[in-house]
Amino acid sequence: MSATERVPAPLLVLTAIVSVQVGSSLAKQLFDDLGAAGVTLLRLGLAAALLLAVLRPKVRSWSRASWQAALLLGGAMAGMNLVFYLSLRTVPLGVAVTVEFLGPLLLALVQTRRAVDLLWAALAAGGVALLGLDSSSGAPLSGLLLAFVAGLFWAAYIVASARVGQVLPGTDGLAVALAFAALLVLPFGLSGASAVVERPVLLLAALGVALMSSVISYGLELAALRRIPTQVFGILMSLEPAAAAVAGLVVLGEELGVREVVALVLVSLASGGITLARRREDRIPVQPLE
Repeated sequence: MSATERVPAPLLVLTAIVSVQVGSSLAKQLFDDLGAAGVTLLRLGLAAALLLAVLRPKVRSWSRASWQAALLLGGAMAGMNLVFYLSLRTVPLGVAVTVEFLGPLLLALVQTRRAVDLLWAALAAGGVALLGLDSSSGAPLSGLLLAFVAGLFWAAYIVASARVGQVLPGTDGLAVALAFAALLVLPFGLSGASAVVERPVLLLAALGVALMSSVISYGLELAALRRIPTQVFGILMSLEPAAAAVAGLVVLGEELGVREVVALVLVSLASGGITLARRREDRIPVQPLE
């Protein structure tokens, strides 16, 4: 039994949440020097290089299904990370994650047929509407829209991660997925990332982001998704907006107003309500996409 298998799956997810939000806070501090796309490229590229060097996945023996799963995961991660970092240029971290969280929430809605879940969806929509109508928050609609698109990629990432966890051993699939994600982001981030040539210290900072936001967090999530259904994963992730708000406050000094905090709470409650309502059904794992 590996070290991660001895740790309760929910604890793995909670640790991943803290790691990724602190990493996002650190990443935002690098935007002025590297650009959002440059930070994304370095995060994914460095994470991929580390995992490939350590794991050395035997890709020659992979089946077609294994390759498809890994590449789909890489595509989801590329879109999720790039678009989310673009939203962070103008939107506070806590607000961006609150809007982004609509993606996993929509995934939970797709996986249920309960009429009551429409009420939870309306609650979440009301929370996001508060953000869009709050002209004093300083978050433009364009930034909020980018956060929402990132959320759609997030939902795709959850499904793709579950699939990779079932068809590939260990974290081999994650390593290849990160490499493919970095390749997809390369045209957008190469110019900004090249700043590390003149200022190598930025490379060390980007390495820290890669470890916290990709290697540690994705590895823990992938390990957890092997043992829990995506709905259970979803309810644990309902703590993500709150974790982002705390990280944004502590690391970046981003204070949220009353309206923003209310929106955060409404979206988190909606996610928790949907997944708790399906607690009995969660005993049967969700079948991955074919």
